[in-house]
Amino acid sequence: MSRLSIFLLTFCIAAAQSKRSEGHEVRKFPEGFLFGTATASYQVEGAWNIDGKSENIWDHLTHTKPCEILDCSNGDIADDSYHLYKRDVEMMRELGLDYYRFSLSWTRILPNSFPDVINQAGIDYYNNLINELLKHNIEPMITLYHWDLPQKLQTLGGWANPHIVNWFADFARVAFDHFGDRVKYWITINEPFQICNDGYGDTAKAPMVNMKGVAEYMCSKNLLMAHATAYHIYDKEYRDKWNGIVFIGYSAQWYEPESEEHEQAANDANDFMWAQYVHPIFSETGGYPQVMKERISAKSAQQGYPRSRLIDFTPEEIEFVKGSADAFGLNHYTTRMVYRNESADTMFDSPSFFDDISAVQYTLPEWQIGESQKVYSVPWGFYNLLTAIREKYGNPPIYITENGFATRPGLKDDHRVLYYREYLSAMLDAMEEGSDVRAYTAWSLLDNFEWKYGYTERFGLYEVDYNSPERTRTPRKSAYVYKEILRTRSLDHHYEPDMSAPLTIDEGH
Repeated sequence: MSRLSIFLLTFCIAAAQSKRSEGHEVRKFPEGFLFGTATASYQVEGAWNIDGKSENIWDHLTHTKPCEILDCSNGDIADDSYHLYKRDVEMMRELGLDYYRFSLSWTRILPNSFPDVINQAGIDYYNNLINELLKHNIEPMITLYHWDLPQKLQTLGGWANPHIVNWFADFARVAFDHFGDRVKYWITINEPFQICNDGYGDTAKAPMVNMKGVAEYMCSKNLLMAHATAYHIYDKEYRDKWNGIVFIGYSAQWYEPESEEHEQAANDANDFMWAQYVHPIFSETGGYPQVMKERISAKSAQQGYPRSRLIDFTPEEIEFVKGSADAFGLNHYTTRMVYRNESADTMFDSPSFFDDISAVQYTLPEWQIGESQKVYSVPWGFYNLLTAIREKYGNPPIYITENGFATRPGLKDDHRVLYYREYLSAMLDAMEEGSDVRAYTAWSLLDNFEWKYGYTERFGLYEVDYNSPERTRTPRKSAYVYKEILRTRSLDHHYEPDMSAPLTIDEGH
């Protein structure tokens, strides 16, 4: 069969899989289902060296190698949410959010990286934000770490240094101490895969260590141990007082086999790309997926290493990490097709993470519904992922902690509206079949610094005018549509907002 024929067959299968989402009847969300939006500290706060904050790895990268960023930009000012947080909360009230997910800047709170000095100005900023949210009945959901490691700690090896387990635990305890009386939702770490693989095994994210096939696995184990340590600190010292929940925000895309022949390749891709971090916590056995251990060990031996490049857990560590989450935080954006053939063994750098998988990923052209080069619309992949989590990991409670679509500047973002509607519909399909999804978080509340894409890709429900000193925020069409979803607790594909009318705050918000 030709590759074109396989493409067409795969697309037909995908269309059949998604037929349950094609009906455009109004669909209700279950009672108690929660809706929110999300941001991250470096992407929105600005004030990079104000009020005692010190340098993090993104400050360092954007100042020393500015054009590693697509538009040579940085987050020095970003959306200036450090000064404009009240406008941000006003926008949340306009939307009618149940909660707001944001992250803490480690260097704003601990400018020396360690708790010997706690920066009161940083504590005050987050206290003010939390209190402003609660005043308007919006629950804060805090991410402790969203990629902005103190540069001082990176100089010491960052996530490749096992001492980071204690460094992160100290930071977590400071956060629990200062904010835990009012914050019930805690995400320890955002997107482990991107931290380790993009930042340590490659150059797609700061700190751009680029030690392929080695550093990402050092990072992986240390990160999981750091998460589990923070979880157990909360469990033992704070849970009885404040009864919050603690979990990771995983980045999990779906990897679909090109055909039945390539099912093992897709299974391997899913195990390497996201189950690497899920399996140690949510599986019955704990530890890394077996295929990872086997493939990396065999590859390492072939490459002349005296031991596997994957640093495995001890039996005690397996038990320590296993079960260390009260929910499954899921960041999901898109899907990839996967195949494996003889050429896959020679396509990638050796050693490297992708050589260890030896599977080829690609997207189909019909998945691109807008100009974004980052996100492709494949709602049936979202359904498949949620179903796989339910079936493989005992149907844990899932909080969708990120889902969204990038567009270019402009207020009429029909592609984002289409994306949200189709992904929410696919999520409802999975929920109707038993997936325990409890919340949905749109990424993002407003345009922000999109890492190495700078400001070229916009994810915001609100557009930000970066030419304005006030960083004026203006609601897009998607903001009106999201507000209506939250107001009615239903999904209506035919709703068309009147964008000539201002987006106002409903009573109760």
